[in-house]
Amino acid sequence: MHGIDNQLRDLLPRLRRFAQSLTRHPASADDLVQASLEKALGAWASKQPDGDLRAWLFAILYRQFLDTQRSASRYRRLLTLFGGGQDDHHVPSAERTVVAQTTLAAFERLPHEQRAILLWVTVEGLRYQEIADILGVPIGTVMSRLSRARQALRQLSEGEITTPSLRVLK
Repeated sequence: MHGIDNQLRDLLPRLRRFAQSLTRHPASADDLVQASLEKALGAWASKQPDGDLRAWLFAILYRQFLDTQRSASRYRRLLTLFGGGQDDHHVPSAERTVVAQTTLAAFERLPHEQRAILLWVTVEGLRYQEIADILGVPIGTVMSRLSRARQALRQLSEGEITTPSLRVLK
């Protein structure tokens, strides 16, 4: 059990970072991580022994987030109110500061589905197949969603569009 404890402890910062990107609020992110870990521990017996623990936990966290969003839309409005961006970064170049702020602001305006897929690929380093497993979609769908997310981020960063379009396929 100590090996699993250490694995969970190592994954906590990643789970929290991902949860915070989804909720945009530190306290809500902590609640989401806690609820996800509780769900994971409750479902531990159903976990595939040879499966990737990291992908499994990300899947649980993401589904928990979606469930919360569906059942508590009034909290979503509160999180948006209180989850503004913060400009604490001191970068030597004014141009780099503007570019970074523009990109971060554009990222925050993306729908949570697009933020999630971009974070999984760029920050967490998940493979497309792992993301496909998390979302329960074919790998080609992951690739096209990632492409659309990158395109929306570019367009938002460059001021070409004000709200990203999101195509939901089931």
